[in-house]
Amino acid sequence: MTSNKKKVFYLTTPIYYVNSAPHIGHAYTTVAGDVLTRWHRQRGEAVWYLTGTDEHGQKIMRSAAAAGVSPQTWVDQLVDTEWKPNWEALNIANDDFIRTTEKRHTERVQRFLQGLKDSGHIYAGKYEGPYCVGCEEFKLASDLIERAGEKVCSIHDKPVEIVKESNWFFKLSAFVEPLLEHYSKNPSACEPESARNEVLSFLKSGVQDLSISRSSFDWGIPVPWDTDQVVYVWFDALLNYATAVGLGDEPESEGGRKFAEVWPPDVHLVGKEILRFHAVIWPAMLMAAGLEAPKKVFAHGWLLVGGEKMSKSKLTGIVPSQITDHFGVDAFRYYFLRAIPFGTDGSFSWEDMSARYTSELANDFGNLASRLTAMIEKYCDGIVPAVAHDDALAALLESTVKTADEAITNLDFQGGIQSIMEFCKRVNGYVTEKEPWVLAKDPANKVALDAVLYNTAESLRALAVLLHSIMPASSQILWESLGAQESIGPISAQRIGAIAEWGQLPQGSKVTKSASLFPRLETSA
Repeated sequence: MTSNKKKVFYLTTPIYYVNSAPHIGHAYTTVAGDVLTRWHRQRGEAVWYLTGTDEHGQKIMRSAAAAGVSPQTWVDQLVDTEWKPNWEALNIANDDFIRTTEKRHTERVQRFLQGLKDSGHIYAGKYEGPYCVGCEEFKLASDLIERAGEKVCSIHDKPVEIVKESNWFFKLSAFVEPLLEHYSKNPSACEPESARNEVLSFLKSGVQDLSISRSSFDWGIPVPWDTDQVVYVWFDALLNYATAVGLGDEPESEGGRKFAEVWPPDVHLVGKEILRFHAVIWPAMLMAAGLEAPKKVFAHGWLLVGGEKMSKSKLTGIVPSQITDHFGVDAFRYYFLRAIPFGTDGSFSWEDMSARYTSELANDFGNLASRLTAMIEKYCDGIVPAVAHDDALAALLESTVKTADEAITNLDFQGGIQSIMEFCKRVNGYVTEKEPWVLAKDPANKVALDAVLYNTAESLRALAVLLHSIMPASSQILWESLGAQESIGPISAQRIGAIAEWGQLPQGSKVTKSASLFPRLETSA
């Protein structure tokens, strides 16, 4: 398969280990993927957005046993009651949701694995060394820290187990040079630069072959030629991005056609703690099978609470509803991508979110929308006046669209959102300077008043489309409030490249007041 057949923007998130309910760290990644894929759809591109759950491994088996249920019952319950409902609540518009216990995944994994063995990339061996069940990872000595005389995982801060097993190994070391060449020729294949440097350093430090099976428990995909062993959970999970779109299916089958249409992924998002798996092991597996590596693996930073990484095991795992119940879903989506540069660590602060909500969403954006609709209702009987043109606003909108598009498509969500909100601030300034409430006192100013109101409404038309990927529900409410749903058409059909064409909101559109987009926050006494 060659990449010139590809027609679809394909984005994948890590599939999340379904051992408990999702916290805002998981939501951060998934919302980022959602914003990026919505933006590409708004550009008029075909898009495929995949997320899902990782459901095998020792930790799942032990958790299920502790709960007195089978592993399958355990994961089914969590997926149905926690994971899928959370993504629905956060307005995630994924095209597919892959579970590693699904038949479509397990069968394709076995077929892929058999192919690697047949081509000489897998051999029998013995593993002895530290294993972190929390990470489901064979650990290197450099991955461990000492606590009270014990070697513990640096991520979970819990003791590792010493594993001795006869396993099957993947010749990962054979792909060190191909991977180094890959990143040399394609530096954007691993971003940000700090992540790429980490990967290059790891590759140059000496890479060992990887144990890809486990023989001490049975909750996993059976190794096809040795059913007493199951596939190592990471080797299994890393293939989901390909199995979900037809890995290894006949070219003319539905799965084969889908694979040709979307592969390789354009962007794969990961948290930085799982970078090695996705920027070393995964592309090596693909290279071994003669498949293209992902175009970009992007490792974002950690969300921190009190200096600690978001984690259930460290009791910093805030669930999304704790925030959305107070601020709303769109404010949640907005805040984390606006406040934290994507790719760096960032601390979550209730106080900072409250301040941004009030200043940027309620005062700047929401208040602008409510003022405009109130004035058009009062001064124009709720009807958009004649099309007018403000050269300065139109020029600023053109540069804003260009800046936002470049930033967001390059995963600089903060930069893109900031440029949009600066335009919003300028429109607020325009209204303050023009003082339509003063103009309205003299009928002789009717033309000037109508021009101010039109230019403000047209600016809000543009803002609704620019913010639709980030805050889809609020943008839809604004769109309908402006009468644009009836006079222009669905907001999802508006294209990024056409936003800056001034004068799209037609005269005569019926404006209606709606509930406040971002109501005042309730404060406890």
